[in-house]
Amino acid sequence: MLFSEVYGSYYGAVAAVLTQAVDGTLTGEELEKIVQEKGFAESVLAIPAALRDGTWPLLTTELTTPLCHKPTMPLTTLQKRWLKSLLTDPRMALFSPSIAGLENIEPLYTPDVFVYFDRYGDGDPYHNPQYIAHFRTILTALREERKLQVTFDGHRGKKHSWECIPYKLEYSSKDDKFRLVTSSPRSTLSINLARIRACTMLEPYTQEEFRPIPPKKETLVLELRDERNALERVMLHFSHLEKETERLDESRYRVTLNYEREDETELLIRVLSFGPVLRVISPNRFIKKMRERIEKQLRLRA
Repeated sequence: MLFSEVYGSYYGAVAAVLTQAVDGTLTGEELEKIVQEKGFAESVLAIPAALRDGTWPLLTTELTTPLCHKPTMPLTTLQKRWLKSLLTDPRMALFSPSIAGLENIEPLYTPDVFVYFDRYGDGDPYHNPQYIAHFRTILTALREERKLQVTFDGHRGKKHSWECIPYKLEYSSKDDKFRLVTSSPRSTLSINLARIRACTMLEPYTQEEFRPIPPKKETLVLELRDERNALERVMLHFSHLEKETERLDESRYRVTLNYEREDETELLIRVLSFGPVLRVISPNRFIKKMRERIEKQLRLRA
């Protein structure tokens, strides 16, 4: 892997320790504190011991270091090319990322090398100047905690105007669309960004005004039969959800997913896409919706 969460954290923690050691300010207490803040829960057991006993010969017993310069971790050319590839994605460009240091770097790949399956073809118009302007206005309002006046087209084509507090931006990989989740004293509303016709920032809001309705949480229990690499595919498809996986026997697993109720339709489509290798155990409400959707598909084919 180009960037490793585990080793990246370890290197970051040790680099911070060595930086203080070069300055001559490192103490035993500070060593433990740095590792606890920058590493994982078990890092406090492993990293300080390895530095103290010489397994990693970077510190002396007096907590000084033979290094003359503070450690740096420059990116490799391969890492830079991967980062430059991310910047060619039009969704990434919406956030106005800096390309400083990558100006003359060739991308490792371009977006046209990917072929997407199980995705709708009417994704958001990421190159549209008006769409980009609306996205960045919303992003600024979220960062500066300001209200928005949003005019948008409803599902039946009727135009609506909504003064609201922006709560968050969400992205659906299945729909390839961004949506703005807003809150007001009356209700919570989700708006597809492509439906927005005008978007204006208003005055800052107070914390008393910001009262988003907590999302309704649901739990889905699945039984997986690991055929055709099904376990790996399920872990990938539902990587964005909180989950627990329990092995039942050599080929069967129980997967418990926690999700928000408003994402249920998309989750239902994803579960159905796995066919017979994935069986829903609970809740019954979800099973009923699956049956209704399958029966509807059968009627359309008849």
